Amino acid sequence: MRLTTKGRYAVTAMLDLAIHLNSGPISLADISNRQGISLSYLEQLFAKLRRNNLVISVRGPGGGYLLSRACEEIFVAQIVDAVNETIDATGCGGGGDCQDGEKCLTHHLWCDLSDQIHHFLSGISLASLVADRDVQDVAARQDRRQQDNAEIIPLSSIS
Repeated sequence: MRLTTKGRYAVTAMLDLAIHLNSGPISLADISNRQGISLSYLEQLFAKLRRNNLVISVRGPGGGYLLSRACEEIFVAQIVDAVNETIDATGCGGGGDCQDGEKCLTHHLWCDLSDQIHHFLSGISLASLVADRDVQDVAARQDRRQQDNAEIIPLSSIS
């Protein structure tokens, strides 16, 4: 199966937004710090997420991103689809040219698996992920780490 970094990072970033829903607009820098995802990569992903109406941007001081609708209405498959990611278990990229330009014996099996995975992800909302105790524990750890890092004053800033 092929779900690349793009899809994984998009889901992670959207889950971060959902977890911090009550904090107002969330900056990509905050998501970058918490999740260890490059800021420039997040900018590319969020451009696609915004074009697909999954997030809205808030400009100005204190700006950032918000989910465009309730967590219960945003599903993992929508996020993956929004960043042009494919869920593909075939060896041919779904093209049907797996074996010397023709379909292999198991082509339809792997296509069906891809469809099942997409269907599975279509049933998982951000709300269900936010409610997961393991996700909450990880988010709490990340928030503590970010808060601890924010409290450290670099020596170069002391006059």
